[in-house]
Amino acid sequence: MIVIARKYKQVHRKEIDFDIKDWKEIERRAAACHIDTSKYLRMVIKNATPYFYDMKEFAPMLNCMRIISNNINQLAKKANETNNIYAEDIEKLKGDHQELCRLLNTFVSTITPKRV
Repeated sequence: MIVIARKYKQVHRKEIDFDIKDWKEIERRAAACHIDTSKYLRMVIKNATPYFYDMKEFAPMLNCMRIISNNINQLAKKANETNNIYAEDIEKLKGDHQELCRLLNTFVSTITPKRV
């Protein structure tokens, strides 16, 4: 039985677009490893461990954020139209916004990623 070796290995090509800044960083890192960019990218992609987050957990929070953002925009529009807004109202709104951001950060930090 005669086995004929293939001259070229089978490959699958995939084109990826990078912006100039990202590509310069990839080239810099590849040069630091003394390898070409294609080999560097293959190495990084093959050795990377992807993490995924279940975005269903974020849906109610994102909807609430949209509602709050719309309300803030409506308040700002009305304040600009009437030129009538109190400093304590602005401070209360800022405080509520900061508290909301703190709560969101706490919530997001408790969500664990799922490994593939």
